[in-house]
Parts: sequence; structure tokens; C-alpha cells
Amino acid sequence: MDISQVGTKLREQIHAFSGELSPRFTKPVQRFIEQMVYGIVVSKDVKLSQISRALEETIAVKKTEDRLSINLGREHLAEELMEEVARLGKRKVREETLLIIDVSEISKSHARKMEYLEKVRDGSTGEIRDGYWTINVIASSAGGKGMVPLYQSLHSSAAPGFKGENDEILKAIRVVSQESRGKGIWVGDRGTDRKKLYNPLLANKKRFIIRLVGDRNMVFRGHLRTAEDIARGCPLAYADTIVREGKEGEKSHHLTYGYRKVRLPGRPEQLWMVVIRGFGREPLMLLTNIPLRKKRRLLWFIVEAYLTRWRIEEAIRFTKQSYNLEDVRVLTYRRLRNLIALVLVAGYFSVAYLGERLKLAILANRVMKAAKRFYGIAAFRYYAIADGIAYILRRLGKGPLCVRAVVEDTRQLTFASLL
Repeated sequence: MDISQVGTKLREQIHAFSGELSPRFTKPVQRFIEQMVYGIVVSKDVKLSQISRALEETIAVKKTEDRLSINLGREHLAEELMEEVARLGKRKVREETLLIIDVSEISKSHARKMEYLEKVRDGSTGEIRDGYWTINVIASSAGGKGMVPLYQSLHSSAAPGFKGENDEILKAIRVVSQESRGKGIWVGDRGTDRKKLYNPLLANKKRFIIRLVGDRNMVFRGHLRTAEDIARGCPLAYADTIVREGKEGEKSHHLTYGYRKVRLPGRPEQLWMVVIRGFGREPLMLLTNIPLRKKRRLLWFIVEAYLTRWRIEEAIRFTKQSYNLEDVRVLTYRRLRNLIALVLVAGYFSVAYLGERLKLAILANRVMKAAKRFYGIAAFRYYAIADGIAYILRRLGKGPLCVRAVVEDTRQLTFASLL
């Protein structure tokens, strides 16, 4: 099958996906969503000018851009899109699925006219710059290589009505939990080690694994002690060796780990603190409400779940780099939030929706091959998927299917026919 046939199938998949995603929307809004998803994955960009060119319309690009901009100003679109992605993604969430929550940033150091810019710490350079914060929720399995983006929101403390970052994080947990019916285990870094998050998580019986800061006060054997102090005396009865991939290549770590029973001050729930040594001078400490006992398999699940969270940082970079996210140029805060949600939709289509209809090996043979990478498929193969989709649809050069007659039974079209 030649590239035009593969491209035709891809267009049909985007059309089918947009239909499943947006049943609550009117036909014009559905068409807008499909055009934006198509434009983002083809242009690999979030600039409306680039998205407009990718649509291949017969009218002037400026008119297309103006129409997209008007639609992008729709009130509550971001919230509605995130709810719909969480609804589609719920079939990916099982009881032991990790729901990894990450607070990231979009740096806009040269922006001057964008609404409600605030100071953020650039994760890649450590510098303080103008920009915005994002909340991301990504589903994965402990030790697994796959990932499913479920939620991505943008916020600024300078925006009217902003209630605080804790409220934004709890909103993400609420949206995803409601759709997944409480399944999954929430995993967070030290930035989520907050009393204002623990209280609702415990009150609503959400399972969690959160990395502790050293001065976190906890009750151990009836006495109030810091996490760091408790960790010093924790027996580390178990050991494993792992290989961690980093910017400088692979590095082997010999880990020893154990646990203590603890409680949070003022809370009755029994909790467990897992202590891990082997990543540096200071121990890594995790707090969980998943019951533990002296069994290696149970403890290793907690350790592996948090190590999986580290790999999700690559998923955040994938979104930023594959869709040129930090080059976003819409000026109003509402349009910016809506566009970030549409990038979530495009990312879900690329890494999750296509996977429902074929094994990743088939995608590698067709879509990834089109990426023409000089060094083969990278370990994080979603970059190659994004490259392949863009290359194929650019070569096809027809624009999204929604501007033409609807193809019958589009939801039944799968990539299996490409074999």
C-alpha cells in the first residue's frame, strides 16, 4: 500500500476520533476540533498560521487563521475537552494503573503582550522566566513503557479567579477520577507533598504514592518526627539493581529499601513510608496509603511506580518538542488555555487512540518508517509516531476529512487493513 493510501486511512482515523471525542459539541465546534487536531499533528506546531496552512483550504490562509482564532475563544472549551479526553482514556485505567501528576511550565521569556504572564522556573535551564504553569496527568503501568495523556491544563496565578495551585491539582484529580470511577494510583513528586492535597486524597480514599520532603513531620511510634529522621533508622532489608537511562547514557544503581509504618499529624489513617537508598547521599522517601508488609513484591511495586514517574518527564518533553508548544503565540488567556487542551487532544490521538486499533509494531512498520530517522526508532518511539503522521499527511496534502463528505462507517476503519 502506497503512502497516499496510508494517508487516507490516517485522515479517516482523525475524523473518527474527532467524532468519538466531541458528541457534546455542535457540528461547527466538532468541525473546528477536527481541523485543529489535524492541523497540529500535520504542522507539528501550535501557531495558528502553521495550523491554517496545514488545512490546505482554498481560501486565503489569513481568513482560515481568523476563523480558527474566533473559535479558539470559545468559553469553557478547555474544561470540556479535558473531560472528554478523560472519558475516552478511562478504558485505559485499571486498579493498578499509575496516574502520574506533574507540574510543569511553559517558558515565554520574550513574550510581552500575552495575558497574565507570571514568573516560572524553566525546568531545562533552572532560570526564572516569564511563562505559565501546566498540570499534566499521564497514565502508565509500573515499569511499563507505554503512556496515555489524560489531562493537561494551563494556569497563571495572575489570572482573575485563580484560587491556587492546590485547587488546580485537585481539579485534575477530580476530573480524571470521576471518569475512571476512582481506579488508579496517584503518583506525585516532592512538589505534591502538601497537607492540602493529603487531606482530600485521604478523605476520598484515593490511593497515592508521593515523594516526601525531608522535613515533613509525621507520627512514628507515637512521637512526632521528621521524615528524614525516621529514614535514618529504617531497616533496609531488600536490595535490587536497576539501570537508569539519562542524558549521559545508562547508569547502574544498587538500591536498598525498606519501610516504616507512620501517620500524618491529626489524621487517623495508617500510612507507610518507603525508604530507598542508592540514588545519592540522601535517601529517597515515599509516602503511600497502599498497605505494605514484609514482602518484596509489595515494596518493589511502590519503588517501581515512583521510578516510572521519572520516565514520564520524557512524555512532557515529547509534547513540548513534537508540537513546538513553547512557541505558542495566542495573546488571550482563554485562547491559550483552549489551545493547550487541544494539544492534549492531538497527543492523545497520536499515542493512545491509534494504539487501540493496531499493535505498535504495525505503526512502526508504516507510520514510524515514514519518519526516515537516520538512527532508527528512538527508545521513546512516540517522537517517531509524531514525525511519521506529519510526514504522511503532508505528502497527502488534502486537509482534514471534515471539509468533505462524511465517509460511511469511519469508526470501523482500522490500520489492520494496511497489513
